[in-house]
Amino acid sequence: MIRRLILGSIFGGAMALAAPLVAQALRSHNTNAPVDVTADRIEVQDRADRAIFAGNVHVTQAELTLDAARVTVAYDRSGGNTQIDRVDAAGGVTVKSPSETARGQFAVYDLNRRLITMTGGVVLNQGPNTVRGGRLVIDLDSGRAVVDGSAVGGAPGTRGQGGRVTGRFSVPQRKGG
Repeated sequence: MIRRLILGSIFGGAMALAAPLVAQALRSHNTNAPVDVTADRIEVQDRADRAIFAGNVHVTQAELTLDAARVTVAYDRSGGNTQIDRVDAAGGVTVKSPSETARGQFAVYDLNRRLITMTGGVVLNQGPNTVRGGRLVIDLDSGRAVVDGSAVGGAPGTRGQGGRVTGRFSVPQRKGG
C-alpha cells in the first residue's frame, strides 16, 4: 500500500540504505487513478455510503493491486459525484507493486490522507530482501514507509517476532570475502 514499497526501518544502517528507494518509489503512485474492484459478491449499503465485496476480491489502482477475502469501500456522494474515500481489506491481504509485495491480515488504504496501513504479521518483500513486523504504514506523499513490531489495534498474534521488526537484506558479492 505502494507503487514501490521498500524495506522499512529496521536499524539505523538499514534505514540509510533504504531511504533513497523510499523517497523515489512511493511518491509516484497515482492515487487519482480509477479504482477497479472484482469479487464473487457485492453488497451495496447505499444509506451508509459503502459497498462490501466478498470472495476472491481483487482491487487495482494504476500499478497497485490488493487481494483479500473481504473489502469494504467507503465512498462520498457529495456534489453529485461518487468518490472513494477509504478501502478496508481483511483476510489474507496482499498488496503488490511492480517491484514489491506486502502481506498481512488487514489493510486500510485512506485515499484522502494518502496512507496505506497494514497489520497482522506483516511481511514485506523486495527482491531477496524481507522485513517482518506487526504494522506497516506507508505515506504516499512523503514516500516514507515505517515497519514496527506492534500491531496497534490488530488481532491477537499479529506482532512481529518478539514484538520487534526483523529483516534480511542481500549484500553485494565481493571477491576474496
